[in-house]
Amino acid sequence: MIGQTLVEKGYVVPLHAHDNQQLTFVTDGVWRFKLEGKTVDVGPNEMIFIPANVPHTAEALETLVAYDVFTPPRQDWIDGDDTYLRAK
Repeated sequence: MIGQTLVEKGYVVPLHAHDNQQLTFVTDGVWRFKLEGKTVDVGPNEMIFIPANVPHTAEALETLVAYDVFTPPRQDWIDGDDTYLRAK
């Protein structure tokens, strides 16, 4: 499953984990990920791999565009049961 994300500066994805492996490729802007006791900034033309079931969070340091690739596909995205992503 591939999804394009358009995110405004300052948005925070709350701490969560999922059964899917995730690869995030940033084309514009900067995501700051926190996982496994580390902080990783991912900028244009960079990517991060997040193994399945690893709790993580992300903060948009700049307005950004990124592509998220999941395997297997995210059933919560398919079902629309991912409201935690839109919580303010």
